[in-house]
Amino acid sequence: MIRTICFKERRYIEELRILTRATALDCIIDERFDRVVYLIKEGDMGLAIGRKGNNIRKMQRVLGKRIEMVEYSPEIETFTRNAFKPATVLSIRKNDDGRLTVYIDTNDLGIAIGKGGCTIEKARLLLSRYFDTELGEVLAGVDAHA
Repeated sequence: MIRTICFKERRYIEELRILTRATALDCIIDERFDRVVYLIKEGDMGLAIGRKGNNIRKMQRVLGKRIEMVEYSPEIETFTRNAFKPATVLSIRKNDDGRLTVYIDTNDLGIAIGKGGCTIEKARLLLSRYFDTELGEVLAGVDAHA
C-alpha cells in the first residue's frame, strides 16, 4: 500500500524530529478532533514523549493542536494495543468478515472510546492505513471464544 504524505504533514514530521530527535513514520492531521496523530518508529516513543511529557507539550505549543502519539509495530496485535493505550486491551479477535473485535478491561472502556469516540477513530484510521483492516466492535470484558 502506497501512502502519500502532503507538505503540511511532512512539515509536522520534520518539526517533531527537530524538537525531539524522534522519528515519526507518519502523521495524520485530524481536523474532526483538532489533533495531530503521529506514528512513532518502534523504540523512539520515550524520545518523542520526553521527560514528563515535555516534548508533547512543546509540540502542542508550536503546532497549536492536540498531539497524540502511537508507537508503530509490524504485528497487528501490538499495534492495536499501542493505538488504544493507556487503556488495557485484554484480547483481539479477527472475525470471519476480516474486522477486528477488541476486548477492553471494563474499567478502561471510557479511555478506549475517548471523548466523542476520538480514540476509536484514531485506531480505526491507523488500522485501515497500515494493515488494511477494519476495526469492528470495541467491547468490555474478555473474549468468550478465546
